[in-house]
Amino acid sequence: MERAARLIKNKSVSREILTDEELLHAVWPAAVGKVIASHSRPARLVRDKLVIEVEDAIWQRQLNALSQQIVARLHKLAGSTYVADLEFRIAIPKRQPQRVYARQGENLANRLVGDEDEAEQIKDPVLKKVFQLSRKKATA
Repeated sequence: MERAARLIKNKSVSREILTDEELLHAVWPAAVGKVIASHSRPARLVRDKLVIEVEDAIWQRQLNALSQQIVARLHKLAGSTYVADLEFRIAIPKRQPQRVYARQGENLANRLVGDEDEAEQIKDPVLKKVFQLSRKKATA
């Protein structure tokens, strides 16, 4: 990723294609590293302040202490000094994918009672047994 950041920085054509905000999004993982990038992401650029969304207050405090070092790395990788400060905000947690049963308002236990018919429709006895065991394991 750092190579890509250097390529973007050195090409004047990339400045015409990417906005400053898009460039910061691309350079962010190289500037902070994989671990920090997995717990934070740039949200938007407001004037000379880059707003970063973090998972929780602990990450917010830790990254706030590192903000000047991160700004220096962004300047080095992006090749421009349009970011003067970072603001870390706690992101709204994203909803996890839900099972189809929950979306349709069905109870999982009720759904599995009806699954007996599905197992009976399988002709191959080996596949039928595999299906029943995997269903049993999923509900355990």
